Amino acid sequence: MTIPVEPTQCIDAADMLRRQRVAFTSEGPPSLAQRKARLTRLRAVVLTYRDAVKEAISADFGHRSHHETDIMELVGVIQSIDYLTRNLRRFMKPQPRHVGIAYRSGRAWVEYQPKGVVGVMAPWNYPFSLTFIPLATALAAGNRVLLKPSELTPRTSVLIRQMLADTFSADEVAVVLGGPEAGAAFSSLPFDHLLFTGSTQVGRKVMKAASENLVPLTLELGGKSPVIVARGHVDERTMGSIVFGKLSNGGQTCVAPDYALVHEGDIEDFVTQFDAMVARSYPEGPTGSDYTSIVSDRHFQRLVDLVEDARRRGARVVEAGVRPETAGNRARTLAPTLIVGAIDESAIMQEEIFGPILPVRPYRDMEEVIEYVNARPRPLALYYFGNEDNDECRALLARTTSGNTGVNNTLMHVAQDDLPFGGIGPSGMGAYHGVEGFRAMSHAKGVFVQGRWNLPSLLRAPFGKVLDLALTVTLGRSRKPVAKP
Repeated sequence: MTIPVEPTQCIDAADMLRRQRVAFTSEGPPSLAQRKARLTRLRAVVLTYRDAVKEAISADFGHRSHHETDIMELVGVIQSIDYLTRNLRRFMKPQPRHVGIAYRSGRAWVEYQPKGVVGVMAPWNYPFSLTFIPLATALAAGNRVLLKPSELTPRTSVLIRQMLADTFSADEVAVVLGGPEAGAAFSSLPFDHLLFTGSTQVGRKVMKAASENLVPLTLELGGKSPVIVARGHVDERTMGSIVFGKLSNGGQTCVAPDYALVHEGDIEDFVTQFDAMVARSYPEGPTGSDYTSIVSDRHFQRLVDLVEDARRRGARVVEAGVRPETAGNRARTLAPTLIVGAIDESAIMQEEIFGPILPVRPYRDMEEVIEYVNARPRPLALYYFGNEDNDECRALLARTTSGNTGVNNTLMHVAQDDLPFGGIGPSGMGAYHGVEGFRAMSHAKGVFVQGRWNLPSLLRAPFGKVLDLALTVTLGRSRKPVAKP
């Protein structure tokens, strides 16, 4: 199937938002059956267009393994749709809440209502899953959805528009195409909720634009996610997981390990085993069929500049696996690279890398690791390889803060549908996946039904002894102030 690079039709995003809001208001919140039907339609169109999705993404990147797209994108979307379908009745069920003793004859509960129209701004690195998983979540929560996919993957974006136009009416789901100007205009619309996935720099602009309309946000950003390898744990299991997490999608993954903290006594073993594991994982080298290209010339040149800046500042640069000179040539392909001993002032230790480059820094003890991680912005993910039952691991988990944590694995927390996924501080705001995603795109409305007899029935003049007794029960008798500890 041939997918055109340029969009053939544009829609007015503001007008579409108005149309979706009118449809939402007139038809009311969808039932459980209606929501499940929408998820069923979404699942069917994903499977129908599976091959076209893989072709479009590979064409946009210059090359990406079809198997990698199946694993990293399509499987995740289908799993998320199935998870939401299975759990939707439970998520929608009103939650009873405690009623205080003074109101005991009354009842209280929380109802989760659709917010209305949800905007989704998707990134280029996983252009399909990071569009369709938020879309599925928003539909499960009962919303209408307006999507803005990335202009850096134009074939995939056009295909997504075609898929959804074949599946939903425009007042249910619609797609807006365009470049940065269209993205800026999209983020300034008065949505009922806006989810943005992308860089921290752009996330700040989106948040500023959304604040003009007081639009609630979910921001899925990035940052420098560390991987910590305990002393003596540079082994096949550890290296296999780090290579997988770092090199999947050519390193263009928001939760990829961004730098490694390795015990000073294990550095050379780490370099040797990383090289061997890369060669084993990618036997054809960086131009083989399983290795992904960098998405654009600009991003490729940025990565080359990061490596050269580290080299000029005295770091050791080690290209791993099958060497590029023995593997042929392909545009925008960068060999898996270790940067050993990069100083903190180098650009590669300041910026999120988003490529197949892994700085490696030595440490002496876990206290030094904790101080190093805590001195930097809170990351989207943190990974630890070692004994999960020892004091070292417990201290690391308790005393550092990250969006999510993986112990003896990388990336796998994202595949756990029942876990929330999201960052904190510069790495994000809010979460989706799991019930947290459903609730983020719902309004939690508290409802209290007053009983015949409760405290409010006494709060009328003239006040008397009955009210004094009720207040004594509610507040307790006067006591001496508690001294400071």
